Amino acid sequence: MSNTDGMIYLLSPLPKEGTIHLPMIRFSLLPSTIDFSRCDTLMFTSKQAVKSAEVLNPEWKKYPCLAIGSATAKEIESLDGKVIYQPKLFYGETLSQDIITQFKDKKILYLRPKEVSFDSKNFLAKAGLEINEQIIYETFCINYEKKEKPVKKAIIIFTSPSTIHCFLKNFEWDESYTAVVIGEATKIHLPVHASYVVADTPLIDSCIKKAKQLLLTSNSK
Repeated sequence: MSNTDGMIYLLSPLPKEGTIHLPMIRFSLLPSTIDFSRCDTLMFTSKQAVKSAEVLNPEWKKYPCLAIGSATAKEIESLDGKVIYQPKLFYGETLSQDIITQFKDKKILYLRPKEVSFDSKNFLAKAGLEINEQIIYETFCINYEKKEKPVKKAIIIFTSPSTIHCFLKNFEWDESYTAVVIGEATKIHLPVHASYVVADTPLIDSCIKKAKQLLLTSNSK
């Protein structure tokens, strides 16, 4: 790792070359079987939900999937599932209107974590589309000692609202930090006065690219 890479901290569960790995969350499956009896279509909003479904019941692959986010779609396809819809925009009202317009006659089962940053079920319900949901995993914060806090002027990559929540449980935010966030739904969970940029696409590799661009800019000053 070069000295320019040494100030990039990646908070996602899996390490990536060129960053300091500081994972913030761990996952736990909720002991259950997935009830497919009332659905003909599945919805996933994270690749971890796809991985969890694979462990709980590989039969999920028999159902067409709505994939929210490109990383989610890639995970579905890597496990031989079928993606029938992937929104151009990552989240929010546009996504919901797309689902209501295109899939109002489908029986959708949303396989989700215990905590979500966007309440898709209620948002869709307000627009007249009822979906079923099942919680299949939950996340927990990893605890760190104060001495493990990122150095001043660090660039910190947040890949979900949970990574921000757990980071702030461990460390106080330093005003010299710059955050790189994976998307708009994650951005709103940052401290009010945090300096940040949003990745061009909602992928970890895009976050890392943005972080390296920031470092190059700061090192050239």
